[in-house]
Amino acid sequence: MPVMFLVSAFVAALDLLIKYFVSHGMTVGQSIPVIPGILRLTYVQNRGAAFGSFSDSRWVFLVLSAAMILLLTNFIAFKKGYARMVYISLALMLGGGIGNMVDRLALGYVIDYVDFYPVKAWIWVFNLADAAICIGVAVFVVYLLFFEKKAKETGKKAFFEDSPKPKDGNGR
Repeated sequence: MPVMFLVSAFVAALDLLIKYFVSHGMTVGQSIPVIPGILRLTYVQNRGAAFGSFSDSRWVFLVLSAAMILLLTNFIAFKKGYARMVYISLALMLGGGIGNMVDRLALGYVIDYVDFYPVKAWIWVFNLADAAICIGVAVFVVYLLFFEKKAKETGKKAFFEDSPKPKDGNGR
């Protein structure tokens, strides 16, 4: 699935490119309106996990991210026969994971910049890598809920195979 690795590389590269321009063209906390009243670029240094939770746990996130990146890479590279939707979702998660891991390794924090604010309750700033991970998870969940059964029927591998039925005492 080399195409899926290209999707991951594109997501990570685009995220890192935007982060470069944000970190070199803005000061921390500065905001630039993109779509007034809806979207702005805001430079934030996120030392935590999703939406700033668990700040200052860099090594935990590095270990967990490395494990997930290895698992996703292994699955995309070596597990064949699943529906394309599975690979797309995993490629998005992989690209996002790489984009954020590069920041954590190089800087000790993740650069966030997407500030979506039409809803007053939304207070978080995120980045393209975060969005790719969330979209990848959402696509995977949609696949599991609505398409996995059909994939099984058309000969694709199912992510969650039916468990084998136990044999009775007579070997049946």
